[in-house]
Amino acid sequence: MSVLADAEELRAELVALRRQLHREPELGLQLPRTQEKVLAALDGLPLEITPGKNLSSVTAVLRGGRPGGAVLLRGDMDALPVQEDSKVDYASRTAGRMHACGHDLHTAGLVGAARLLAARRESLHGDVVFMFQPGEEGHNGAGMMIEEGVLEAAGKAVDAAFAIHVSANRIPQGLVVSRPGTVMTASDVLRVTVRGRGGHGSAPHSALDPVPAACEMVTAMHSWTTRTFDIFDPVVVSVGSFRAGSQHNVIPETATFEATVRSYSDANHHRLAEGLPRLVRSIAAAHGLDADVDYEMLYPVTVNDPQETGFALQTARDLVGDDQVWVSPQPASGSEDFSLVLHRVPGAMLLLGAAPRGCDPAAAPMNHSPQAVFDDAVLPRQAALLTELATARLSRTSSIADPVSTGERA
Repeated sequence: MSVLADAEELRAELVALRRQLHREPELGLQLPRTQEKVLAALDGLPLEITPGKNLSSVTAVLRGGRPGGAVLLRGDMDALPVQEDSKVDYASRTAGRMHACGHDLHTAGLVGAARLLAARRESLHGDVVFMFQPGEEGHNGAGMMIEEGVLEAAGKAVDAAFAIHVSANRIPQGLVVSRPGTVMTASDVLRVTVRGRGGHGSAPHSALDPVPAACEMVTAMHSWTTRTFDIFDPVVVSVGSFRAGSQHNVIPETATFEATVRSYSDANHHRLAEGLPRLVRSIAAAHGLDADVDYEMLYPVTVNDPQETGFALQTARDLVGDDQVWVSPQPASGSEDFSLVLHRVPGAMLLLGAAPRGCDPAAAPMNHSPQAVFDDAVLPRQAALLTELATARLSRTSSIADPVSTGERA
């Protein structure tokens, strides 16, 4: 049977696991119930399993029956602090938590790949590392797993790393999308507290009002970015939180705001980290105020290795057909901590359309929306593609390492 046919045999099992995960979402780095479900799903497979020390991760190594290299496959497991409004019958049972980014599919799909690859273990030219990761949503889960040794879990450095991220909108169901080079943005957080001197709203000259200065900072940041950065290497600054005062006629002591900062190149990532705090402090000084500025560089740009991306897209074409694979003309504006893996290991992140069949993907609620719906009908395709990426990449490494297999030596 083909990999896709074998994956179809697992459909009911994978859908059941995905929906169990969806009903019971967990946040951050500690996901004990999710970890328990993953370990139960992997039970009985010929895997070397290592739970995380400082987070609820699961690292599993499958030893191939033939000598060779190692490939890493990643699936993230954490949910979001979102109140679900999807109306699905397997909706979250925990108030204020939802798998609104599809990580439940990532986890179930990776379990499916583990089962498929375990059944093919004797023919594998090397080892597969399965990276079940907590804390992708802003908690540095990938960084912590790297620190705990996931990239060397097979006893040798992995040769390549791959991940698939599902999309609830924009991409038709089942379509595989990626691109070489930058595929997702860097992500940072700017936190500012402007400190003044409070007073009566009728006498602002007797106070040091932080609100106008903070407002000026917000507008200045947008002007500064458009006049500093090339529009063909864009940056995005969006203020998502602004807080000041508690009464209409009281000038507050402080005004605070937080912004998300996105960039598409390493150079701009570092320019923003230096330039935005300087701009904010200069405006505060011009008003005779102080500003506490915290600039946190969360995740670097997610950069797909061109050679590995070409290999991954061709593998997808061979599996599902040319008409089901698309090379994106531009990166996505979201961010990923899989970028931390790809900064150390050549590899690629692919996107998979998971919008419900029959809906207009362009009008469907997007990832992170309370109304987001991911169709678990894509799970067999996801598991099969991860399986083929590992199998084919290990075979390629084996062929390069052994010239006999390529006919280069008599």
